[in-house]
Amino acid sequence: MAAVTSNRWLRQVLTTSLEDRSKEIQDLVFSSNPVLAILRENDRFKEYSGPDIRVPLTIDKLDGQWFTGYDKLNNQPKELINSAVWTPKNVAVGFSLTGTEILANEGRAKIIDLVDTYMENAEDSMKNVMEEAIHGDGTGSGGREMIGFGGALPIVANTGVYGGIDRSQVAMWRTSSFNATTDFTDIGNAFDVTTCMRILRRIIAMRSKGTRKADLIICDIKSYDVIQSALTSIQRITSANVGKLGFDALELSTPAGPVAILCANGVGTVMPDNTIYGIDSQALEMRYHPSRNMVPLFEGDGARPINQDAIVQYLVWNGEMVLKNPRYTWRLVTA
Repeated sequence: MAAVTSNRWLRQVLTTSLEDRSKEIQDLVFSSNPVLAILRENDRFKEYSGPDIRVPLTIDKLDGQWFTGYDKLNNQPKELINSAVWTPKNVAVGFSLTGTEILANEGRAKIIDLVDTYMENAEDSMKNVMEEAIHGDGTGSGGREMIGFGGALPIVANTGVYGGIDRSQVAMWRTSSFNATTDFTDIGNAFDVTTCMRILRRIIAMRSKGTRKADLIICDIKSYDVIQSALTSIQRITSANVGKLGFDALELSTPAGPVAILCANGVGTVMPDNTIYGIDSQALEMRYHPSRNMVPLFEGDGARPINQDAIVQYLVWNGEMVLKNPRYTWRLVTA
């Protein structure tokens, strides 16, 4: 297809701008959210290829047996290995400019860098879209959205299909779900300043083994306020590991070791009210396709209408958030 305008710079300005800034955009988007930032820091961004995202799992364990003399030894066949499978999702932020708009923004008439302004807006939009998806259940946009904590950590732990595996049929594939008003009656029947620390320590003690635990706790503002109020000034220790990533987090001592507690605050936050996520960051990954990792969707000149002096381009990402081991990850409803 012949170009509408003969000016090569004009035809390719959006694409080259995106290509030049792709690495910067990756840093901006994936460092703007504490969950994504910690996953990047822990090298939990993994490439995938092929039609789906497939994670091998150990779904059962062999049995040991004490014996003596002529006891019969048990050798019952078991299927130990299976796979969880996710369908990759696509997200795009698009914008367009006409040749007239770009030409009018050149030379002495230039007030702002028009392309940079559109690029910065696209970056902010991508950050917002990714944050919404992290807290979603994957049903948004007709099921085209990335599966976030809403789907990976359901309130009813034995329902739903995740990674192609039915939780009602496979107990080992279930995360844990707790309710502060009903599950800790020996401590209390409310999540308040007198009970919150004991409830959190109880959950982490029950859902940990050795060094594995939910080392990252994400709270809504109401739950975070209760936790912070329960700590004396000398107990409000800032997590150094999370702090170096640019986020403020409290560090809580638990029977399984220290954990970081963050508040999912901010304008337009989509964190559910009265909710706390306990996340084993070693079990959580962002799988992405290297050809669509915050890069231009269209190569070369981008997309151009055949009868208009305009160019359209998209910033695009492809992948899925994957919880590949649910054993130490949990959800707490606080009210």
